[in-house]
Amino acid sequence: MKTQLERLSPDSPFLNPKPGDFNSPQLEVSMNKAELVNAVAKEAEISKSKAAVALDTVIASISHALKSKEKVTLVGFGTFSTATRSARTGRNPRDGKAIKIAAKVVAKFKPGKKLADEVNGKGGHHHHHKKRK
Repeated sequence: MKTQLERLSPDSPFLNPKPGDFNSPQLEVSMNKAELVNAVAKEAEISKSKAAVALDTVIASISHALKSKEKVTLVGFGTFSTATRSARTGRNPRDGKAIKIAAKVVAKFKPGKKLADEVNGKGGHHHHHKKRK
């Protein structure tokens, strides 16, 4: 069964990460997609398969919007957008020769104020758990 995400973007870095796509050193503690799905399932009290569909849909929707050059703003979290990098001349580090670097569209994420504050340990409590009756 094809997920919506695979239909939208077979070359999405989420599906086929290449080294350097999410250029974080492998030493960092990181959360992978399965762990994120588990967290969503637990918090939202839904099955893992429903959480996976939900997460895939979120990712696919953001990817689709960015492909259409639309911005996606999640208040308190941040904004996903695209920017066009114009063509430029670079240098081959090996021989110093000039090389043409084609223009390309890049995806950007700008953290919102709330996220920026949380990352810096300011602001809200770490987990807002509503007490369930």
